[in-house]
Amino acid sequence: MFGYYLDLARRSFRHNRVLTALMVLALGLGIGASITTLTVLKLLSGDPLPQKSVRLYAPEINPLSKDSTTPAARLWEGWGNLMTYTDAMNLLHARKAARQSVMALTQAKVAPQEAGQRPFFSNGVIATSDFFAMFDAAFQYGGAWSADDDEGRAHVAVIAGFLNDKLFGGQNSVGKILRINEHDYRIVGVLKPWAPQPRFYATSLGGRGYGNGDAVFMPLQAAVVDKMNPQNVNCFDTGFDVEHLDTAPCAWVSLWVELASTADADAYKTFLSSYVAQQISLGRMHHPETNLPDLMGYLAQQRVVPDDARLQANLAFGFLLICIVNTVGLLLAKCLRRSREIGVRRALGASRGAIFAQFMVESGMIGAAGGVLGLIFAELGLWAIRHQPAEYAGLAHLDLTMFAATFVVALIASLIAGLLPAWRACVVAPAPQLKAA
Repeated sequence: MFGYYLDLARRSFRHNRVLTALMVLALGLGIGASITTLTVLKLLSGDPLPQKSVRLYAPEINPLSKDSTTPAARLWEGWGNLMTYTDAMNLLHARKAARQSVMALTQAKVAPQEAGQRPFFSNGVIATSDFFAMFDAAFQYGGAWSADDDEGRAHVAVIAGFLNDKLFGGQNSVGKILRINEHDYRIVGVLKPWAPQPRFYATSLGGRGYGNGDAVFMPLQAAVVDKMNPQNVNCFDTGFDVEHLDTAPCAWVSLWVELASTADADAYKTFLSSYVAQQISLGRMHHPETNLPDLMGYLAQQRVVPDDARLQANLAFGFLLICIVNTVGLLLAKCLRRSREIGVRRALGASRGAIFAQFMVESGMIGAAGGVLGLIFAELGLWAIRHQPAEYAGLAHLDLTMFAATFVVALIASLIAGLLPAWRACVVAPAPQLKAA
């Protein structure tokens, strides 16, 4: 019977081409708009490290001066896990987590050693050695520097694969010298492609949230000695030497920790509170508030997904609802024009269920066609987004999940639109239609 219903639908579409085209166009526009905005929302709100995000935490403490009245919630939202160098290193050296890393961002002036290559600026990360293992950054050549290199302020560096391709033609560059910010660093590792989206570790450090990964990674303590300027510095007191940020009352580094279980997270919260209480007793800190959000909680706290992205998605689905309502009206008009046909079929023995199924099959076919058209509109919408000056613009592509979602949404929308017309068709009384004929 399904094949028979498909044949009836094909004939109906051929006899009512204008109405059919209007219904497909209405659904296509609504589906294209909703899938475009949903793809962008999915991109912005995605989990950057789904394999271990539940084990990554961002310790937050309140380093503000005694007279500060800034609520902790507002401080977390604005500064996130920014803290002073002294506090970050104290927490790092306490070794209360399976892995921990202190980090900041810097603009790295890279001066290639090869003749004919000019210096250029690139994104740099200054961090401690656990950064790579904790964030699952895999290596193509070599590996990370060690904790001893951290403490020894070794001039070593890890570079991204795309920088290795640019400078060394993709060959193994481990052991070669790279001049960064007027200092020589020996390359110890080359990363495979690695660019979490969003760039969660940079949220509070002043970096961009999306796009290509960072190019250069250097030990934090060596970078401090070399006076590399961090991108985001928040000072909360006066009378300090800005040339010595390692001792200044300024928050400019962040700390991330990896904890294996909820019990470990609870233990770390206790440790964090105890540390703050100790620093308050020493007169270094003045506020007892602490916080320990996991990675996804931290992204929500930092409002990584802009409010306008959610608003656009809601508006797009509102537009889709309007398109469904219009499709319902067109299907009803089409149904009324076919009342005699329905009456004849009912008189010949077709049940109400058969009539209902016939019209739902027609609605489903309209949905399939609307899905194809919606897919085209969605690709056009994403193409337009990729040409906008936004950080995430280049990442706006339709993946397999959203490709499948396009047809699922189209089918559901068309079946919803077809319910009322199909019900109206199956309750048509055959006798009046036969008399009118």
